[in-house]
Amino acid sequence: MVKIIQWATGAMGRTALRRIIDDPALELAGVYVYSDRKNGVDAGQLAKRPDTGVLATNSIEDILALDADLVIHTPRITLPYDQMNADVIRLLESGKNVISTAGFHYPLAHDEAYWKPLKDACEKGNATLAGLGVNPGGFIERIVLAATGFSSELDSITVRETVDASEMTVKEFVFGLMGFGADPAVNDITKGPLAEMYTALFSEILHFSGKALNVELLDITPDHALTLAPHDMEIGAGIIKQGTVAATEWLWTARYTQGVSFTLSILWTSDPKLHGKDTNGHWVVDIKGRPNMTLTFAIDEGDPTKPQSRALTDATIAGAMRGIKDVVAAPPGFFAFYPSGAWQGR
Repeated sequence: MVKIIQWATGAMGRTALRRIIDDPALELAGVYVYSDRKNGVDAGQLAKRPDTGVLATNSIEDILALDADLVIHTPRITLPYDQMNADVIRLLESGKNVISTAGFHYPLAHDEAYWKPLKDACEKGNATLAGLGVNPGGFIERIVLAATGFSSELDSITVRETVDASEMTVKEFVFGLMGFGADPAVNDITKGPLAEMYTALFSEILHFSGKALNVELLDITPDHALTLAPHDMEIGAGIIKQGTVAATEWLWTARYTQGVSFTLSILWTSDPKLHGKDTNGHWVVDIKGRPNMTLTFAIDEGDPTKPQSRALTDATIAGAMRGIKDVVAAPPGFFAFYPSGAWQGR
């Protein structure tokens, strides 16, 4: 029986909480919440399940005192990116392994001032830290890189992600962290703190890819773009005013030794038709070399009565929870699933 603490109960966290409660191989040891409103509420009520006897708390001291093997860490990503580190360090130091969906996919992508306190906390608590999910922390690292193993020569990888945010309902996320509704004449989000945060997050993929492919990263060049609303647009989270941001494309190109490059494009949009696309939540991958390869990967909601965004939430939590046994069994330090049989540089 693995004793689990669920950290945060937003859309991701409630999904994880249900999975923990429903799995007979897991024991719910505690729940951390940020709000006073949820403090003291039974975990079952938060997850739409029968009462569990485990009451949520917004006291990190209560969480640190619990006997638990692992924390499923699913807060909303923060700005700045390293704001979550202090809490995660305390969890690790208390002897709890941590699987996060909000970062920590490859801490060594950052400078020593970022990763060393995390590494020291792992050693102090004999604990392991992993960032797992879909992207980052899953699709590229475990599927795309494995596909490069069919290359006798590798020149470039291009991954383009499209996510339709029209049905997302959390205003703080859509109009805050996604950047929708920003007026580029007042605030160019492609050059500010939001761009810095996403560069910190997604650069971990590019650093990890170099490590997995056995090539050295030379540089990363951003080329972000905004799509403005052609008219007032009503989406699940509210109204996007004409002339403000209706879609963001966060794009980086990494160059490595041996002539290999990796272009990563993350397109979040209020309407795929703004870009000539009619799919909902997908990745298109082009691997150039010898031979050339194209992959299309879609995650869709099978229940037409549910929002499409539920599918990506389900997949993210499944990807994180798949790592529980491996992370608990791993030696102290940073954990990641390395791709099987990826192309290797000389």
